[in-house]
Amino acid sequence: MLRSLTDRGHAVHAVGTALDALRRVAAEVPDLVVLDLGLPDLDGSDALRMLRGITDVPIIIATARDDEQSVVKLLRAGADDYMVKPFTGAHLDARITSVLRRVGRASRAEQPVVLSVGGLRVDLGERSAQLDGESLALTRKEFDLLAYLAARPGRVVSRRELLEEVWRQPSVGEDQTIDVHLYWLRRKMGESAAKPRYLRTVRGVGFRLVAPD
Repeated sequence: MLRSLTDRGHAVHAVGTALDALRRVAAEVPDLVVLDLGLPDLDGSDALRMLRGITDVPIIIATARDDEQSVVKLLRAGADDYMVKPFTGAHLDARITSVLRRVGRASRAEQPVVLSVGGLRVDLGERSAQLDGESLALTRKEFDLLAYLAARPGRVVSRRELLEEVWRQPSVGEDQTIDVHLYWLRRKMGESAAKPRYLRTVRGVGFRLVAPD
């Protein structure tokens, strides 16, 4: 796998333990981390949380776990993407390129923008969000999702569009990813699918963000 990524133009630095990864990331700040959960010294989910405590770089999880509970746990802990083993070097390269392209696009924004919808305030420059004056503690992907919807208030955004523009992934078989992030985003905003205020589901079509009535 390392040879495959190197042949595709990536500079790859491999370490064997979570502690080595933490030291390396803190010292060198890579463009992206591929974190294999099969670590000898720490549980992979704990390692992910520790990495998120010291860096905001994108993290792709490599895992053999494909059950819903494990996936939800990884997304809640701050993973930007995940891949279920086994996978090919070409597949991993495509995911890496997609994540880096999205991050690069965000970094090229000319001016910070603040989006306001009702009592919701989303600062794209600071990557922060407030609701009725209270800060929202959002993961990277929760913020990306909220910002994308807030930039299109009142417009119905399809699942396909969210997968392609927020996750930068093909719109096939990833509905669970959107549902998990929407669930936690709604909880942090003090609402639910049954009693929405800002985040409305348009059944069979997608989602839209609107100011409360």
